[in-house]
Amino acid sequence: MDKSKIKKVVLAYSGGLDTSIIIPWLKENYNNCEVIAVSGNVGQADELEGLEEKALKTGASKLYVEDLTEEFVNDYIIPTVKAGALYEEYMLGTSFARPIIAKRIVEIAKAEGADAICHGCTGKGNDQVRFELTIKAFAPDMPIIAPWREWELKSREEEIEYAEKHNVPLKINRETNYSKDKNLWHLSHEGLDLEDAGNEPMYEKEGFLEMGVSPLQAPDKPTYITLDFDKGVPTKFNGEAMSAKEIILKLNEVGGANGIGLLDIVENRLVGMKCRGVYETPGGAILYFAHNYLETICLDKATAHKKQELAITFADLVYNGQWFTPLREALSAFVDKTQETVTGKVKLKLYKGNIIKAGVWSDYSLYSEEIATFGEDDCYDQKDSAGFINLYGLPIKVQALVNQKNKK
Repeated sequence: MDKSKIKKVVLAYSGGLDTSIIIPWLKENYNNCEVIAVSGNVGQADELEGLEEKALKTGASKLYVEDLTEEFVNDYIIPTVKAGALYEEYMLGTSFARPIIAKRIVEIAKAEGADAICHGCTGKGNDQVRFELTIKAFAPDMPIIAPWREWELKSREEEIEYAEKHNVPLKINRETNYSKDKNLWHLSHEGLDLEDAGNEPMYEKEGFLEMGVSPLQAPDKPTYITLDFDKGVPTKFNGEAMSAKEIILKLNEVGGANGIGLLDIVENRLVGMKCRGVYETPGGAILYFAHNYLETICLDKATAHKKQELAITFADLVYNGQWFTPLREALSAFVDKTQETVTGKVKLKLYKGNIIKAGVWSDYSLYSEEIATFGEDDCYDQKDSAGFINLYGLPIKVQALVNQKNKK
């Protein structure tokens, strides 16, 4: 990259530690270039407060705050939930938030006539891949600046020192310096004491959890809820029609209050290392559970099992930043076909971190109480099973006879 040609840079800006110091760093190292900050609102709530003032004070010429919440839910979260995609139990909260943000950044960079796009992802993480693959998908020739792959700073502690020297205001200090990512779907925690896999997360410590409480602090009385789905998409919460976004926010409230959705995981990063993180996904955990519960009565065996296989592939694509690929699009088309009959209602009991099944109904249910009953019925002749077993077991019988013959 010829730095002399970089006059205007669009920065993916969160206002966190990394992107806060990148603005003055870019101006110091790229010819005092103009820096346009872009923040994609995917539901990080209070993190957006005061963002414009902060960005301008630290050297940005302007800040775009783009409300992407509805698109985030409808075009990224819901398709992933319908796919049943989990990456090693992780509900992909950061993973599917990056493509939508990066796509919007590309659109603004083109509109602004920017010479480069910059992000604050580290060289150790997955997000650098997610951002850059999306940028390549929509602006294949756009130069990308990744300061963590250039600057001399080696740690978050050195970043804080840099911020202090450049009068960059921060909401963190050395004692609360977890690396976090927050949106309307989840909150992740990495770093500090969590880097030692032998340390128990401080769930009961005030201020650690932000989207809910520890199961130990949840109410002693269970909470019942109902969710309605239409073709795999949530449409009602406790009988009230709502958008999918509104339902997720409601589930975050009730799930968080009941200690739902905590995940402590050592995951396999795309770049080859293992990393330990703690995730809060209260509404997401309930939504995944409810959707899967409904599918158990609406999908036939062959479709359900193949869908489970492909869910791993879908999750890998999302985790690895390959959202905008033909394979992901093809898998979504398959998933949409499977969801044509996933319509009905689910009742759940939430209690101290547990999600308990309490009833499921659908006009498309393949479950027949009449056929499955242990009582007397007029539709299933148990004598038929003898012939089925003889035919189903024929290959095993033939192999055994051959083995028996050759042993003589």
